[in-house]
This record gives sequence, C-alpha cells and structure tokens, in this order.
Amino acid sequence: MRKGLCIGGVALLILLIFADLLFGSVRIPGGEVLSILLGRGASKGTWETIVLNYRLPRALTAALAGMALGASGLLMQTLFRNPLAGPSLLGINSGASLGASLVFFTNLVPHSTTLFGGLSLSGYSLVAFASILGALLVLGVVVLIAKRVASVTTLLLFGVMLGYGVNALVSVFIHFSAPEKVQAYINWTFGDYGSLTWDHLSFVAPVILIGLGVLFFLTKPLNGLILGESYATSIGLHLGVVRMAVITVTAVLAGTITAFCGPIAFIGLAAPHMARMVIKNGDHRILIPATLIAGGVVSVAADIISQAPGSIKVLPLNAITALFGAPVVLILLMGQRKRGGM
Repeated sequence: MRKGLCIGGVALLILLIFADLLFGSVRIPGGEVLSILLGRGASKGTWETIVLNYRLPRALTAALAGMALGASGLLMQTLFRNPLAGPSLLGINSGASLGASLVFFTNLVPHSTTLFGGLSLSGYSLVAFASILGALLVLGVVVLIAKRVASVTTLLLFGVMLGYGVNALVSVFIHFSAPEKVQAYINWTFGDYGSLTWDHLSFVAPVILIGLGVLFFLTKPLNGLILGESYATSIGLHLGVVRMAVITVTAVLAGTITAFCGPIAFIGLAAPHMARMVIKNGDHRILIPATLIAGGVVSVAADIISQAPGSIKVLPLNAITALFGAPVVLILLMGQRKRGGM
C-alpha cells in the first residue's frame, strides 16, 4: 500500500515537472516539449531554448527546493517535537536572509541589478556560506530557548519575534543601500525559482542532494528523538551529536535554498504534515521519502500557479505557497487548542 503511494507520488511529481515546462508567457505544446527533452529538436528553435535554458532549470529548482524545505521542516518538527516548527515560522529563513543580505549590501562580491547575476563560483559559495551561517545562528538561539520553554505557542511566538528582529537588521542595510540594490532585494524576497540558471544549479543541486542523502542516515536517531530524549538515550544515541547533525543539515538545506530562491514560506511546515496525512505513519524510514515527495509536489505546483497560465504576468511565489501553507497552520492551531495544548 505504502509502496504504491510512493510510486504514485513520484509519478505525480514527474507529471507536475513536465507540466511546469508547458506554462509561461509562451504556450508550448506538450508534444513539442517531449520531443525537445528526448533530443529530437522542435519545429521552432526558440521553443527549444525556452524549454532547455529557462523552464527546465526552473522546474528542477522548484522540485529540489520543495524537497529541501520539506526535509528542513520535518527535521525541525522532530527535533522540537513541535508540529508548528518550520524554517519560516522559527526564523530560520530570516537568519539565512540576513546572511545573504550581508553579502549583497556590503559588496563582498560584485553584483548586477539581480541578486546573483554574473557571480563566479566563489561568489556563489560565499552567498551560500553566509546564508547557512545565518540560519545556523538563528537555529542555535531557538534550540537554546526551546530547552527553557515548554509551551508550543511560546516557542512559536519567540521564533516569529526573532524573525522580526533579524528582518529589522536587514531593513537597516536597506535604508543605506542604493535604490537598484533595494529593488533587487525586494524582488528576491518574493521568492523565485526562475532566476536560477544551469550555472546556479551546478552549485545548488550537489549541496541539496548531499544534504538529503545525509538525512537518510538519520532515520534511527530521528525515530528515537520523536519518542523523547530518555528513550533516545536508552537506545544508545548521543543526543549532542544527533542535535548537531540535525541542526547542520537543516541549516544547509534551508540556507542554500533561501540564498538562491529567496525566503520561501510555508512549504517546510506544510509538506511533513501532508506526508503524515497520506501515509499515516510516523516512522522516518517512510516519512522522510514521503515528505520529500510532498515538498516537491507542493513546490512545483506552486511554481505552475505562479506562472499564471494563459497570462504574461508572473505571480509572487510566496503568495502562492501561503495559500497552501496558511490553512495547514490554522488547522494545526485549532487541533492544538482542542487538545488543550495551547
């Protein structure tokens, strides 16, 4: 049954990726897209350029971003045993944004009017490192506070307030920056998968895939954590090492995606819960791949909707992900209140 669900989820993700290649300001027939992907050329050379150089990198970025953010949310929910934990609500995305903005607004690497236009490999590395460092810093603070706070609501509010505080620092940088840089940064905060080229993906994809690969080695520790620290210790887990591994993987995944795609909200929170609702199993050996598929599906679907099929306009990606994620948050909050947990 679960194997069938997994195969169905992968098939749906592949179908959505293909659909993402069809839509944009130029409508390309499905048969032509398939011919281009199979290397048979197309009746119009422009279509081949659009599909291979623009839409395919965008669709692959959307899938990778959804998987990375979904995995980050799952790690946070397991580490804190908090169903409302996620990269956006706990301020982790804000920390990664702070790192990226430090590089951008202080001219540590040369920029064009887009955030990453024309960067060298060393420039990409610096931006990603700064974002990961910012995510680690915020996540470290949240971990320290979580040890002293028992209430789910209090921890959530602290994460939100911490995010506001970090964003306030970014606002200071914006105030003293050139107008073109400010506009580029604002556009980046809307979230966008379409600005990444194959050069960007050659850097981002290996980082994300390595992070996701490490995640599968954490299935036993994650299963132990979800049952409580006492149980985890009793089965021989070194909690300090496990926490550091979870924090590092989360920061790498969320920080890298935030650096190159902007602070994408709600996917990290919604994807793990969607996976749980479908598979009805808390075993991370099953939950991890289900969450990756759910994250990819939600992310690619949001990207398709953001392209506003039939229109030349592109909608802000974060507005679309909020439509997916906000209802999940409300349902969880209502559920917590009914159980008396808030």
